[in-house]
Amino acid sequence: PIGIQTFEEIRKDNYLYVDKTAMIYQIANIGKPYFLSRPRRFGKSLLLSTFEAYFQGRKDLFEGLAMEKLETRWEQYPVLHLDLNAEKYDSREALDRMLSRSLSLWEDKWGRDRAEDTLASRFAGCIRRTYEQTGKQVVVLVDEYDKPLLQALLDESLLEEYRRTLKAFYGVLKSSDRYLRFVFLTGVTKFAQVSVFSDLNQLNDISMKYPYSEICGITQAELLQVFRPELENLALRMECTLEAVLEKMRMRYDGYRFHPDSVGMFNPFSVLNAFDAKEFGNYWFQTGTPTYLIDLLKQSDYDLRLLVDGVEVTASAFSEYRAEVNNPLPMIYQSGYLTIRGYDKEVLLYTLAFPNDEVRYGFLNFLVPYYTEVSSDEIGFHIAKFMRELRAGDVDAFMKRLRVFFAGMPYELSDNTERHYQAIFYVVFTLMGQLVETEVRSAHGRADAIVKTKDTIFAFEFKLNVSAGEALVQIDEKGYLIPYALDGRRLVKVGVNFDKETRNIGEYIVLEEQL
Repeated sequence: PIGIQTFEEIRKDNYLYVDKTAMIYQIANIGKPYFLSRPRRFGKSLLLSTFEAYFQGRKDLFEGLAMEKLETRWEQYPVLHLDLNAEKYDSREALDRMLSRSLSLWEDKWGRDRAEDTLASRFAGCIRRTYEQTGKQVVVLVDEYDKPLLQALLDESLLEEYRRTLKAFYGVLKSSDRYLRFVFLTGVTKFAQVSVFSDLNQLNDISMKYPYSEICGITQAELLQVFRPELENLALRMECTLEAVLEKMRMRYDGYRFHPDSVGMFNPFSVLNAFDAKEFGNYWFQTGTPTYLIDLLKQSDYDLRLLVDGVEVTASAFSEYRAEVNNPLPMIYQSGYLTIRGYDKEVLLYTLAFPNDEVRYGFLNFLVPYYTEVSSDEIGFHIAKFMRELRAGDVDAFMKRLRVFFAGMPYELSDNTERHYQAIFYVVFTLMGQLVETEVRSAHGRADAIVKTKDTIFAFEFKLNVSAGEALVQIDEKGYLIPYALDGRRLVKVGVNFDKETRNIGEYIVLEEQL
């Protein structure tokens, strides 16, 4: 069911469905107001559609699912479903129009009081009249509650307008509590300033709670249970075993964890597309990186090297976004580019890292044009050439090509030249990891980069305004190649000087290690 987010359509048209209805039943019957943050294309809209079908009493759609045995009454409730996902919010009027349009549809059905002259009062009126006319408490489902806020992220005046509007609008959910049976809001991120979370102090944020960690996405057990024929067909197409295909799926699409103790979750959008195309691709990433994240990264000057091997942070550093803090980490995490890799219970630190290869290489590939003049269309070509040149032992051609990446370094970065050039070579060598085995330095005691080809191991050491010879000396003194002495392959040292004046690679020396 690629791109199909309606539960009724999936069930009626006999599409494959990973059964989450046992958890949906539990959520619907042990609480009332919920919030869930998950990345885009992760099944939030389908989740809300399933809740809608359940509260409408659509027993026919749940035949054969866990819900069929759990629910015995199948009561019908009126549902107000607000989807903020499709609109472009570039002005205060755009948000007002979107909300007013939804309110008008509900008012056509449940009536309107002309004294209700604000969006919030109209919403409150809709909820109250719906309850009074049906005798049933109302279900409110809000999909992508934060879409307007995300689109205005770096426009402070517009963001403040949206905050005020949404504060009043969502605040109705607290004052109307007696009329409400169930409330569920989804979004990409949790905005600390939006008082839907301060006013709705009873709101249950289940985004990082263990019992709900599998509500969106696909576990490996679910993958094997529901999609075994697709896995077998893919193995046949790839001329490999089922186990080998499963391992490739894990490397590319698994690894999302929304709690330190949860199992890894596969990205459902990528999984379904891989089965449809019968080949592996960067499907989730091809749907586009959100503009708000690009703008935020440009503004923040975040050291991207911290992300490659994982970054340790407290929960408050990534669990909710604060616009006044120059920290893109919450948005990178909640947009799905980082996930929870580990947790140290003694010091209460989380380790965030890329969930899988699709995200790791897609994210870094997307970032290169913002650090250099190499366009996104050219990156794959250059990375492939890098691989060929090193496999052929042609370090001169490799270094000449690497200069292309540094040639477009912006001149306004005079204060951050070292971080900038390190970020470029860091990203380049990490991207090469798609094609050849590479290790990029993340701690003392290892060369800046180790690249392993079939017959050669290269140790690269880059130095800012220090001679290439001194870079070679460091490779020897630190013993960067000693772990590979018995490997049997040629060992080659490459010492490189990065010239701050020319803002590019200067002298470099290539020397084969004599064992």
